[in-house]
Amino acid sequence: MNSVEVPTAFQDVVSDLAQPLLRYLERYVGDRAVAEDLSQETLMRMHKGFDSFAGRSSIKTWAFSIANRVAADCLRHPDQRLRIVELDEVAEPIDPDIAVDERMIVGEMNECIRSVIDSLPDTYRAALILHDLEGLSAEQTALICGCSVATAKIRIHRARLRLKGWLTKGCEFYRDQDSVFRCDRKAISVKAG
Repeated sequence: MNSVEVPTAFQDVVSDLAQPLLRYLERYVGDRAVAEDLSQETLMRMHKGFDSFAGRSSIKTWAFSIANRVAADCLRHPDQRLRIVELDEVAEPIDPDIAVDERMIVGEMNECIRSVIDSLPDTYRAALILHDLEGLSAEQTALICGCSVATAKIRIHRARLRLKGWLTKGCEFYRDQDSVFRCDRKAISVKAG
């Protein structure tokens, strides 16, 4: 987008929402590079529809609705599979002050939670991420997901139950000698259910 052609109001929206949208998309698809592509697609769709935005919802809700549809469309394509991320593609450098075993534990926990979130149906995944991770209200989540508030609350609740169920089934929680909360993964696989 050429900054001369883009209205100032749209530039303000982009500067306010670009990072939250990218964060949401990364959480939704689990891959920074894919999320960046989806973010660009979202911004292009927003730009195309900006002049016709009717204001029936907040601009943030409208933007997240577009991002939600873009992400769901992306994950429906059969060629969208997990890929190995090269070390030089990692968004944040590894902190050398954190011990290797600590990084492994954190990485394992993140991988476990990510696999459970990835196994959720799209409607549950979107509701959980929007509400619990992005901090949006149930009303905003409902608008973005195109459902009633009651349905959004049910999806959030069911997603939490599935996440808790799989973590309970798939992880053994304990406190180590320093009283730090830890998790060991059990040998089970996460499947959508």
